[in-house]
Formats: sequence, structure tokens, C-alpha cells
Amino acid sequence: MTRTVADAMIRTPHTCGPATTVAEARAVFADDHIHAVLVVDGAKLLAVVERADLDGAAPAALVRDAGKLAGRVVGPDGDAEETRVAMVARRHRRVAVVDAAGDLLGLLCLKRSGTGFCSPADVAARAAERSAGCGTSAG
Repeated sequence: MTRTVADAMIRTPHTCGPATTVAEARAVFADDHIHAVLVVDGAKLLAVVERADLDGAAPAALVRDAGKLAGRVVGPDGDAEETRVAMVARRHRRVAVVDAAGDLLGLLCLKRSGTGFCSPADVAARAAERSAGCGTSAG
């Protein structure tokens, strides 16, 4: 049986709202494991923002205006392996998963090696490592 994008995605990605500023997004990107900021309004995905999108952007500008959806989203029924190969070729570590209405369903997180996708357990372990050093809870 072919593994689908929905089978491989993280179902509870971190998101930010439509009023998030470029300065706030830059603070999120201070974590090296963060490769994309997902801007949502309710369930609707407005933009996927990558670090380079913020180059030259004013700190007070809305981050949703810096991002885009084209080339950064995929449907849940796609073949996970074909999607992985395409992500490696485009050098995209993160791709948002959306339904036909544009609602965010999850996030594909390509491992640094490019050989597979991060699991929810991988993501939780990294969050625990980050919080262990500073005495705060993961979130």
C-alpha cells in the first residue's frame, strides 16, 4: 500500500494568526528547527513563510504578506514518496498540507538527511530538548 501525504504529516503544526508581524516571525525563526511559519485564519491557511521571505521586510509589516502558498502546499492524498523526492529537489524542508478548501490539515517535515519525514515523536523529542535547557515547557 502506498503511503500518503496524510500518513506522513504532522497533524498539529505550530501556527500563527493573521496579525503576526515580521518581527514576531523572525523571533520564531530563531529556532533552527523552524523552517516555515504557517499563517492561518481559523482553519484557513493564508501563507507559508520561509526565512528568505523576510529579507528586507519591515518589522511591523504583517508576515502573511511576505509568504505565499504556490509551491508550498500539497494535498493529503498525494504519494508521500513522490512528495519527498520533489521536496528534496526544490530544497524545501517543510510543505503545508491543505484540503480542497485551503484549510490546514498538517505539515510535512523533511528530515535533514532528506531520506524521510519527521514523526510526531521526533518533533516532541526536539521540543523537550529545547525546553530542558531553559526550564520552560515546550509549546
